[in-house]
Amino acid sequence: MQNRTSLSERAFRTVIFLLGLVALLTGANVALGGIATLGLQGPTDFVAAIRPDAYAAHDSHVRFLGGLWLGVGLLFLAGAWNLRPLKPALQTALVLTIIGGLARFSALRFDVQFGPDILGSFLAEVILMPLLLWWSTRIARS
Repeated sequence: MQNRTSLSERAFRTVIFLLGLVALLTGANVALGGIATLGLQGPTDFVAAIRPDAYAAHDSHVRFLGGLWLGVGLLFLAGAWNLRPLKPALQTALVLTIIGGLARFSALRFDVQFGPDILGSFLAEVILMPLLLWWSTRIARS
């Protein structure tokens, strides 16, 4: 049983590490690029500002949120190496990611929500993250 638990924990650490890399990359894309992004996830010419002051304020908010996501990525990477002491923080980040995924519904744009640009992220947020949260509680019992 100890080997199975050890294997499960190693697998969990690997998944958290890979997700940390994704969050780090996508977080940096927004934190450093703002609304237009750095272009790491596609074209940057999808928005034009008609009110530069308002755009700058919203861009600052978006950069902040990108920085939070980058921070989640750093937490996941740290948790891959130091799982036990960081487990409560990881579980909190997983719950917050689930809430963020569910918040996407507030746009009431199901064509976008379930379209090719968002569907993968959305499924990770509302299916993968709850599974990881459950998995993390199983590791906690060992």
